[in-house]
Amino acid sequence: MSNPLLHLSGLPKFNEVKANHVSPAIDHLLSEARATIETLATSEVAVTWDNFAAKLEDLEEKLSRAWSQVGHMNAVVNSPELREAYNDNLSKLTDFYADLGQDERLYAKFRALRASAQFNTLTSAQKKIIENELRDFRLGGAELPTEQKVRFKEIQEELSKLSSKFEENVLDTTNEYALYVEDATTLKGIPEDVLQAASEAAQAGNETKNAGWKFTLHFPSYLPVLQYAENRPLRATLYRAYATRASEFGKPEWDNTPIIAQILKLRLEAAQLLGFENYAELSIATKMAESAQHVEDFLQDLAKRAKPYALEDKAELDEYAAKLGITDMQAWDVAYVSEKLREEKYAFSDLEVKQYFPESKVLAGLFKVVETIFGVHVTQTEAPVWHETASFYAIKDHAGKLIGQFYLDLYARNNKRGGAWMDEAITRRKVAGELTTPVAYLTCNFSAPVGGKPALFTHDEVLTMFHEFGHGLHHMLTEVDYYSVSGIKGVEWDAVELPSQFMENFCWEWEVLRHMTAHVDTGEQLPRALFDKMVAAKNFQAGMQTVRQIEFSLFDIRLHSEFDPYGTATALNLIELVRDEVAVVRPPEWNRFPHNFTHIFSGGYAAGYYSYKWAEVLSADAYSMFEEDGVLSSEAGQRYWQEILAQGGSRPALESFTAFRGREPSIDALLRHSGMN
Repeated sequence: MSNPLLHLSGLPKFNEVKANHVSPAIDHLLSEARATIETLATSEVAVTWDNFAAKLEDLEEKLSRAWSQVGHMNAVVNSPELREAYNDNLSKLTDFYADLGQDERLYAKFRALRASAQFNTLTSAQKKIIENELRDFRLGGAELPTEQKVRFKEIQEELSKLSSKFEENVLDTTNEYALYVEDATTLKGIPEDVLQAASEAAQAGNETKNAGWKFTLHFPSYLPVLQYAENRPLRATLYRAYATRASEFGKPEWDNTPIIAQILKLRLEAAQLLGFENYAELSIATKMAESAQHVEDFLQDLAKRAKPYALEDKAELDEYAAKLGITDMQAWDVAYVSEKLREEKYAFSDLEVKQYFPESKVLAGLFKVVETIFGVHVTQTEAPVWHETASFYAIKDHAGKLIGQFYLDLYARNNKRGGAWMDEAITRRKVAGELTTPVAYLTCNFSAPVGGKPALFTHDEVLTMFHEFGHGLHHMLTEVDYYSVSGIKGVEWDAVELPSQFMENFCWEWEVLRHMTAHVDTGEQLPRALFDKMVAAKNFQAGMQTVRQIEFSLFDIRLHSEFDPYGTATALNLIELVRDEVAVVRPPEWNRFPHNFTHIFSGGYAAGYYSYKWAEVLSADAYSMFEEDGVLSSEAGQRYWQEILAQGGSRPALESFTAFRGREPSIDALLRHSGMN
């Protein structure tokens, strides 16, 4: 028990966890779990919830709690030692869960529990868990003949390794790249805080006094160059490095080309072993959508509505690019020209807005929204963390009772995976009358403070912060007492973005935004006139942004439904065909977007990327109730909490939505919010 990863009664001991703790802890927990499974599987006592299902819940919760710490640290403070320990134990866990999913003895006991008289006396959450388990045993290969079970397990283990390697390759190519610039005239247009960070980065990696500026492919460094740098070759250089990450243009050992091909072949084989025509149908078996065709129809309908607006956006952009002297606009020009056009059209820039969003005000404003609509209190508190810039918070009800807790890790840095995400540290459950408080990880990749000033966020980053907090609320405000359907667990993947995208809407409300701004130099609140310009520009290029998301979604669903991984065509050929249909901005032929599309090759969104647009329909429609009742309505907030957040995965997402809204979802609110109605 001296191993900090086996400390499972309280918060993780991140200040003590080392790479050499991982294998002993996981080995111990797996040994314990296998012994428990053997006891349960061979027991001849009549099966009940308490003597069987609850014991499996306990086992799963223990393993998950320890492994979530390892996975999280591997993502945010990656090191060679930790990566090795993570991959070694990932294969052990994959092996364990593959065996578990195929255990006919356990499957038979769940079937017996489903058929027993006790089933009708269970809560709806318990019933949902049993139904989910029966489905998951079928999808885990429990009904396959022995020979096929062996092959199915081999596929799962190989896919697990390939997915991990895919992500590592993206991280390694991102981390390795650095562009040093010594000529200051090359940097015209780049914001001062970005230059300050680039200067500090160059000094940190170079002992000489005049090290210049260091730019990387981490988003806080990369994006401002694309958006503001007047030097076109500089934009082109960074764009090419970013767009070709983890491809044949870099180190052979970091090339994801063969990994993509192998993942697609293995996914198809696994799906066909289970009797599905393709992997998309297997993926959708656990989602709200009815079929791959249903998803395709949804995306095509949205594309038909959005493309005319996208073409208008593109024509306007081309016309403005010509005014800037760019007659052959390329992919590395789009962000730059767009920013210039927006500045002229709406008389403000992202850079101007950013000065009003220091970190402390943004967090206070976010917490104020949550406190107002849900009647809770958010306070910073102490807990061991994995990095000095991470922090910890508690959410309590009006009586001071602890509801949930969360870690916040906001800044980009080397050895930290890119993007933003929420993950589960501890999941709410009740055992023997004792309630376990849920704990979330909230992770972003924003610019860290530089030059003695606080971290400043763009409005897009504020949206990201609200988005991830929405996921966190889904996890922390659940009132389900059973592990497997508590919080986001058991929620259909294409509904899991509802609470996150819902929260983004508040970032466009004056009553919310004005309280979370203070100019970094003057302390002045965001002027109403500037806010009005931001709202006027809200749907700037909404058509282009929508078809871009549709492009990724169609590529993903077709890659897993109609694409033949054994044929002569490649994933790159497929994305070009999709672009022929929906894209209005074409990247160069050497762009290798699929090679760093971690969402679908290592992030759980395979044949599910459409979920963002699907759930956006739900979130926009859910928010329309707040527009009707008052955007900070505590009455609407309580209803939303009780019917959506509190329910977790204990009932189908459509039931939760209908209970909240009083009807089935409509696309109208999304089109209105996007200016495409």
